[in-house]
Amino acid sequence: MQRRHGLAALLALTASLAGLPGPAAAQAADWPNRPVRWVVPFPPGGAMDAIARLLGDKAGKALGQTFVIENRAGAGGNIGADAVAKAPADGYTIMITSIGMATNKPLYQKLSYDPVKDFAPISLLAVVPNVLVTNATQPDVRSVADVIAAARKAPGRLTYASAGNGTSIHLAGEMFTSLAKIDMVHVPYKGSGPAVADLLGGQVNYMFDSITSARPHIQSGKLRALAVTTAKRSRSLPQVPTMAEAGVAGYDVSPWFAVFAPAGTPPAIVARIQKVLVDTMRQPEVLERLEAIGAEPVGSTPEALAAHLARESATWSQLIAERGIRLD
Repeated sequence: MQRRHGLAALLALTASLAGLPGPAAAQAADWPNRPVRWVVPFPPGGAMDAIARLLGDKAGKALGQTFVIENRAGAGGNIGADAVAKAPADGYTIMITSIGMATNKPLYQKLSYDPVKDFAPISLLAVVPNVLVTNATQPDVRSVADVIAAARKAPGRLTYASAGNGTSIHLAGEMFTSLAKIDMVHVPYKGSGPAVADLLGGQVNYMFDSITSARPHIQSGKLRALAVTTAKRSRSLPQVPTMAEAGVAGYDVSPWFAVFAPAGTPPAIVARIQKVLVDTMRQPEVLERLEAIGAEPVGSTPEALAAHLARESATWSQLIAERGIRLD
């Protein structure tokens, strides 16, 4: 009887192993045995790039392999995302990305990849709030209520800058004008730097900038922070109210950064990447450096990231349709 039970167990195990792709099982067993390519679909220098380099360095040391950061910028992150979607699903290519995974499908009629079907979620890493700022030389603008009142007095005349069409900075402004029921003119720039320069120079009135780039100007007194875009106050600017606290009910724009791999990446490898990244984000040195760029660490399971992406996609698809925003 024992021999029959043992034989049955062996046959069951053999059948289950036969259902696994041989190469994939082998890859999962010895991963990583060579450097991992970490694609950043935007230029160097921003919060996304800084987070990838910080976590990649620490995770690489923990795993005994280098995480090679590769900036593949262009088309609102689509060039890098397309490259990752088409990469081998072997755990040696991953991507850090942001709100574009939820917005690019409704923004672009011809998207060369599917943000859900072509990727395996790994972990939601961090949130970096945007902040509504204005030139500190404007004495009559000290609150969100002042902005709304001024916009209603001069519809279609006040401007807000962004780092480009379809960015979280742009969409934060669209959400604001929609919920506040005001008419303002969006002025897109090629990056946050030139947009902030024109805001400081008085060429535009307002901007929803990332805390990463806005905070030095706020601390120097050149920009005035009116509200953060997240549902909770930012630890980096605790004295600044949220948009909801400032009177715009229901407002919540939480720019997030997450890691994905190509669809089909073995779950065991996904689990190892997720664990090493979450463990890395708990290190005091990493927490300190994240705080310095205004990033608030999250860390999540792949399942939680998939659910988050679904919620964000629904929210932004509705707003983009309502506002008639197209990028192609």
